[in-house]
Amino acid sequence: MMLLWLILVPAIGGLLAWPAERLRPSAARWISLASMVVDLLILLQIWQHHAGPIDITGGGRWVAMLNIPWIPQLGINITLGLDGLSLLLILLTIGLGFVSVVISWSEIGERVGAFHFNLLWTLAGTIGVFLALDLFLFFFAWEIMLVPMYFLIALWGHENRIYASIKFFLFTQGSGLLMLLAILALVLVHRRATGTLTFNYFQLLGTRMNPATEMWIMLGFFIAFIVKLPAVPFHTWLPDAHTEAPTAGSVILAGIMLKTGAYGLLRFVVPLFPLAAMRFAPIAMLLGVIGIIYGAVLAFGQTDMKRLVAYSSVSHLGFVLLGIFAWNTLALQGAVMQMLAHGVSTGALFITVGALQERLHTRDMRQMGGLWASLPRLSALGMFFAIASLGLPGLGNFIGEFLILLGTFRLHPVFAVIGALGVITAAAYSLILVQRAFHGPPRETMAAVPDLRMRHLAVMAALSVAIIGLGLYPQPIFDVAAGGLANLQSATHGVLTLAASDTGSKRAEGGSR
Repeated sequence: MMLLWLILVPAIGGLLAWPAERLRPSAARWISLASMVVDLLILLQIWQHHAGPIDITGGGRWVAMLNIPWIPQLGINITLGLDGLSLLLILLTIGLGFVSVVISWSEIGERVGAFHFNLLWTLAGTIGVFLALDLFLFFFAWEIMLVPMYFLIALWGHENRIYASIKFFLFTQGSGLLMLLAILALVLVHRRATGTLTFNYFQLLGTRMNPATEMWIMLGFFIAFIVKLPAVPFHTWLPDAHTEAPTAGSVILAGIMLKTGAYGLLRFVVPLFPLAAMRFAPIAMLLGVIGIIYGAVLAFGQTDMKRLVAYSSVSHLGFVLLGIFAWNTLALQGAVMQMLAHGVSTGALFITVGALQERLHTRDMRQMGGLWASLPRLSALGMFFAIASLGLPGLGNFIGEFLILLGTFRLHPVFAVIGALGVITAAAYSLILVQRAFHGPPRETMAAVPDLRMRHLAVMAALSVAIIGLGLYPQPIFDVAAGGLANLQSATHGVLTLAASDTGSKRAEGGSR
């Protein structure tokens, strides 16, 4: 039941925060903060009391499992599982959830209770996505995650928030519908093959189907997840949503929700459809490389600081797509590290942009310059996280990108070489951000602008420690993730090995002829 409480605590916290505003606006904030603290304590307790891995599928390593009947007539259960991969992503979710509550303390002054209700329900849905091992439950959590984010953008966003929220909703709900159709198709194919109606992840692994059917169903899942990642050409909703969202919304969206797309590719697409994924891998990796370069070039051309950071996310998550479909240990370790490091560094950059907009009432870098003279603490932290984003050695982003490129080089050297150009372009747009905003002659109108307060400083200091820790001592992350990556690779190892041997034998026969 402890796994279920990870979802219920923020959901209940949201229900309490909304009416608590009538008593006192700060009550909603304190309830949200308490919900994140309690969720963290539950996660740590689960981790501590289930130190020994649970063998579920003859080789899978899980920290904790829960299975409760829900709709048994349709083979639907509340099946939750926590392994190293989901543990790290839930830890990131809780950490950035805590950060989002703190940074919105003074920014959100209207409908505070409703804001925290939507924030906490977004987090509850996201945690449900990372835990669900029943595909219907996964879809249910996916929808719970998206709807409150729509309201966060539409009600507390900036000038063009209605347009951005509707665009976000259409893209994500459309992809969600496609995923539901793919789930139903997989379940029906499995029922035809086995006579069992089930949405259970473990039972659906290894479902026999003809190659064409496997490819079409895999593409349904793949498109749904890369829309959320997002990957080119399905990325166009992201800059608008980021630009118009409140700061906390941008942090949650970039730091956590985009990772649900990558998680879906890791957990479902490749393990459930290994042969189709292997055949499709060159195309997926090509999309990753295109995203790396295209996102970086568009970031380079932005004058709106928030749009620059948003397009940089398209570039950085292109590395994740590249690493997932390389599907070797190095590339997968790099993908996990990149997901965590991107969540920390990009979340911090959005906090920086939000703080600047609150003080200067603009995101246009052409109206900035010389901010270091009047805002030294904010400028120093902004420069630090911009440099982290470009992949400076010693920081977490470098570890992730390096391992992805190294793992990709073993499989497709050309993709690795082209992807490496993204590191160069990242340096260009990151340094332009620093130069335009923080350096140069100071503007007289900004002399009286207040610097970061202690609340923001504490949050940014914690994020700084996190990104440095990921860069200087990444081994604990790899150790925790190892069990989760072993679960994923064990689900595909036998099928891919057999396919590789069949391919090799056919080549040998062709050569002998």
